Amino acid sequence: MKRMLLVFIALLSLSFSAFAAVNLNTATQAELETLEGVGPVKAQAILDYRKKNGGFKSIDDLNKVPGFGDKTVASLKGKVAVSGSAAATAAAPTDSMAKARAAKAEKAAAEKAAASKAAADKKK
Repeated sequence: MKRMLLVFIALLSLSFSAFAAVNLNTATQAELETLEGVGPVKAQAILDYRKKNGGFKSIDDLNKVPGFGDKTVASLKGKVAVSGSAAATAAAPTDSMAKARAAKAEKAAAEKAAASKAAADKKK
């Protein structure tokens, strides 16, 4: 019985981590790219806006970013959050979920770069 309870608690905690929102003011480009509808160009546009304007005050500020309109912003609500400032971007992630997301994003970026390099080497 205790074992079933532990398994249930573990599964429950994993399900909550799947719903963690990406913070627009602290996310890396790789983390932003994990959002549906946000690729490298839009992620970079978010980073550029954040650098120029000092961060997002609300999720609706995404409407001011080139490439984002009302539909895209509406689809991202609930998947993104706004807290802190762009200055916090330079700081290392403080919670374990943020560290795990950052590690996963870095691994994906490294794998993508390795695949691109392998493809380029194959063409030679």
